[in-house]
Amino acid sequence: MESQYNKEDVEGILSHFFIRGKVASITPFGSGHINSTFYVKNTDSNEPDYLLQKINHSVFKDVPGLIGNILLVTSHLKEKLKDVPGADPDKEVLTLVETKSAGFFTKDANGNYWRAYYFIKDTKSYDQVETPKQAFETGKAFGRFQKLLSDLDAAQLCHTIPNFHNIEMRLQQLHEAIDADPKGRVKEVKFIIDFINERAWQMGAVLRAGREGKLPLRIIHYDTKLNNVLLNKNDEVQCVIDLDTVMPGYVAYDFGDAIRTIINTSAEDEKQLDKINLNIPLFKAYTEGYFAEASGFLTENEIESLSHGMVLLPYMQTVRFLTDYIQGDTYYKIHFPGHNLQRSMAQMQLLNRIENEYDVLKGIIKDVAY
Repeated sequence: MESQYNKEDVEGILSHFFIRGKVASITPFGSGHINSTFYVKNTDSNEPDYLLQKINHSVFKDVPGLIGNILLVTSHLKEKLKDVPGADPDKEVLTLVETKSAGFFTKDANGNYWRAYYFIKDTKSYDQVETPKQAFETGKAFGRFQKLLSDLDAAQLCHTIPNFHNIEMRLQQLHEAIDADPKGRVKEVKFIIDFINERAWQMGAVLRAGREGKLPLRIIHYDTKLNNVLLNKNDEVQCVIDLDTVMPGYVAYDFGDAIRTIINTSAEDEKQLDKINLNIPLFKAYTEGYFAEASGFLTENEIESLSHGMVLLPYMQTVRFLTDYIQGDTYYKIHFPGHNLQRSMAQMQLLNRIENEYDVLKGIIKDVAY
């Protein structure tokens, strides 16, 4: 149990929700860094288990809007899956548990917000892609997610983290940090700043195309990591999870975010930059899985934008890590001095590698899409 919550605390919060059966045990769950999550096991094997989560409202400031997004998206997904032969909406879509006050979240005495989900049994997730099949299924998961939501008006959703992938805003934040230089670190990172500035116009391509009406605003996930997909015992996609950042955006963002982690042969903060290389077979497998579901609704411009997404997201993380380093490491948790600088350099190297293979990767997208 997390140190700040004992079993009685959590049971008290849980009592606000319509829980069937009785609680056998409550244990911390998962590897997420934003929300605190507890697994609630039922004494009755015929009744559901639950996940109870404390919502980090310093990150997600509009909790009613956040819950509203999740309810809108999950109800739409379930309605669409009712028409799919063999689908099981309750096992393939997250379900929020209602509170006894007819809502879907509650607030504790300390002002913290909580929600509960039905636990989806007999599933697993991985933190790192190990096989082409896992990459294919992850691509399929997010392709299907976007496809099923493609006829839901994105304007109905609020922005749970405004401007999350707005590269113009991220660059503005970087230049404000450079001008302030609170820790005197700018002089040591000029080579990264030059690298960023050289690509600034090019990296605005997706945002500009969206503003010009060339790319439709879709409902996207914004955090397309492998561990946000639940797989069944056969490593086949079952459910997309972690819906807190689901909001309006462009499909290139989700594609690029997935590729940033899947294609990298090394860790996000790899110190030895020459170890950072590309796993192109995993890239191809993810792309094939994605188009297996997404090909029917994407426009030509959206397909073209995917290659912009695969360079934009490592670029964005280069910018964000460097900004935090210059500001004095105030946003990302660091494990040693210079950690954010190391992260920024690793993402810069990843982007270099992708740029070197850009035509090959873009060719794979084209071959798979058409």
